[in-house]
Amino acid sequence: MKKLVFAALGVGIALSAVSSADAAQGCGPGGHRGPYGHCRPNGGPGPVLVGPGGGLIIGNFYRGQGYWDGHRYWQHRDRWHGGWRYR
Repeated sequence: MKKLVFAALGVGIALSAVSSADAAQGCGPGGHRGPYGHCRPNGGPGPVLVGPGGGLIIGNFYRGQGYWDGHRYWQHRDRWHGGWRYR
């Protein structure tokens, strides 16, 4: 019984000594460290509202139409150099 108590105590001490990971790593909210240590934003820019009253959102997919890029609808989009490429 003593061995079990000491083993549980040892595991508890070992787990409490482990620090949790800091996701932001000093880059602030919405950022993370890139492969070379520089701060990079998470994801892309937020939605951009277009038109009176913000009717359409750039980059949003509309069923039966496609992706709206601010000028016209596109059926496909791909990641391209940190942004979007519409086809």
